[in-house]
Order: sequence, then C-alpha cells, then structure tokens
Amino acid sequence: MSKYSTGMYLGMDVSEKTIELFALSADNKTEEKGKLANNPAKVKAFLDGFNDTSKLTVALETGTHSPWLSKMLEEHGCKVLVGHARKLRAIWGDDHKCDERDAEMLARIARVDPKLLHPIKHVSQEARAEQAVIKARDVLVKTSTMLINHLRGTLRSFGISTSGITADTMDKKIMPLIPKDLRPALRGVVEQLKSIRKKIKDYDKKMAELCKSHPETKNLQQINGVGPVTALTFALIIADPGRFGNSRRVGGYIGLAPKRDQSGATDKPLGITKAGNGLLRKSLIQSANYILGSFGKDCELKRYGMRISAKGGKIAKRKAKVAVARKLAVTMWRLWMNKAEYDPFYKENQRQKKKAAKAAA
Repeated sequence: MSKYSTGMYLGMDVSEKTIELFALSADNKTEEKGKLANNPAKVKAFLDGFNDTSKLTVALETGTHSPWLSKMLEEHGCKVLVGHARKLRAIWGDDHKCDERDAEMLARIARVDPKLLHPIKHVSQEARAEQAVIKARDVLVKTSTMLINHLRGTLRSFGISTSGITADTMDKKIMPLIPKDLRPALRGVVEQLKSIRKKIKDYDKKMAELCKSHPETKNLQQINGVGPVTALTFALIIADPGRFGNSRRVGGYIGLAPKRDQSGATDKPLGITKAGNGLLRKSLIQSANYILGSFGKDCELKRYGMRISAKGGKIAKRKAKVAVARKLAVTMWRLWMNKAEYDPFYKENQRQKKKAAKAAA
C-alpha cells in the first residue's frame, strides 16, 4: 500500500490474530485491500514501508489492542481516529458484517465525516498501568464474592445459616460451621478465599500509595461514602476535569445519563446509557448505596435520594441510587475543578446566606 501513502484513509479492523486493511484515496477513486498479522513487529514493518505517513488517516475501533496500536500509529506520524465501538451501529448492525467490510466502513466513515466515528482519546500508558491496579483488585473482589456465595449456598442446603458472619470475616469464622463430611469439599474454597482476601488488602495498600500521587483524591474523599477506591477510580478515569465544558457532561461520560428516544410529540422515558467506564460507574453506585444506607450521614445527597426512593417500590429505590450516583459524580467534579471544601448542605446554606443578605439590605 506504499504507493497510496498520501491523502489516504486506512480502515483497520483488528482481531486477535489479524488486522484487515482497507485503503481509500481522498478523491474516492483508489481502493485497496490487505491483511496484516496482529503483532507490533509486523505493524511497525508495515508502517515503515510508507514514504510519507503524515497524510495518512487511520481509523480503528476501541478494543483490547487499540491503545498500543493507536500509540504506534501516532508515533509514525499518522492521524489516528479511534472510533467508539458501541456507537458505530453502521458497522456492528450491518446485515452482512465481516472483518473486511468493517475495515472498509471505517475508512469510508473517516473520509466522509470523522465525527461519525465518535472518536475517543486513549489515556497515557502510565495512567493505564495505574488503572490496571484498580481492575486487578476488582477481579479479586468478584472472585471473593463468588467463593463466599458458594460457601453460603452450600451450607444453606445443609440447614446451616451463615447470616451472622460478614463477608469480611467469612474466611476466618466459617470453618467451625462446616460439618466434617463437608470439609473435604469446602476446605480448598476457604483456603482460596483466605488467600484472595489477603491479596485484596495488598491491593488496598497499593491504592493508598497511588492516592498520594494523586492529591485530588484527598479532596474527593471529603464526601461521606467516597473512599480511596471510588476517589482514585474517578481521578484516573476522568484524568483531566477541564475537558468537560460543564458538570452535566460528566454524568453522560460515565453513562449515568438517561437515553433518549424522541420523535415528534413522543419522548419516551428510558434507562441510563451505560456508556463509558463500567468500573467507575459501579464504584459511584456503590458509594451512592452507602450514602442512602443506614451508615450514610445526613446530607443533601442523601435527602435527594430519599425523596426519589419515597415514591415507593424497588424501581424507585434503584432510580434513587442511580440519581444519587449521577449527582455524586457532578459534586466530585466540582470539588476537583474548584479545589473547594465540601459542604454537605451547600444549597441550603446558600439560600440562608441570600435570605440574610436580603434582610440586611
């Protein structure tokens, strides 16, 4: 493809072993297809074959390989468009979808209007390495939960209740409750649980160290219910709060904003988009759950959620958690942007100040 190295749009459909290529000239007169092995050495050799990559626009989708691949392409001088895979319905919704066609669609969309790709920008490799700590801890927490549920369920089937044992103490207190004939089956599970709980504590220490290198996390933890995990996850995923024009965009970025299906006089109420980083969204929901729970301190966030929850039913409670999580994200963003001190009754205190000012006037 080196003879088409200038004024070209190159679509890359990346799979685990291969990369399908489709090159399209800027004037839409020249096309060429190809295939490349998916490994850094082969990609580098392919790019080195171009005389001039400065006029080459490469389009690919978000995925496992898109971070390192987009970085390599940029280092070789290419203009890179990493399309948001979830929003490319023209590709994943195609009735004749295949890798070759996906690469062609990426190139054609990039040529017509790059905005149709909903392009994203990957964070730095250092930031991704820090995010990997959070993801690794999350995997261990999920595994721990699975093991605990297995222990509880198995013992329940034998008429043994574990309701008096919390998840944090399960690995230490469960063995005396297990009957002798069950111990050969469950001993290994308990031992694995002990090991995983220890590893989770090790990751907690690593996250505490990471928080020291991200001073904004201390400011975010002023909010009751926001701990090191949520604060660090928010800091690493948001990365730069200044890239959001206003606070409303934060909720949409995380996927906590409602979807919309409006046509004419019809505007259907829908659920949240669930776009963006799922780990951050889950952390915010967990913090919201704590705020609304019995341990959550009285504040405007809690009162806001309780008003929604008071409408009754499980659906109202779920809506309350999501609504508080969205408002929590906005509050955290503002604290970070303004480097402000958290006031749990900010709106109420502002109203009181205005009343006092009017009375004084």
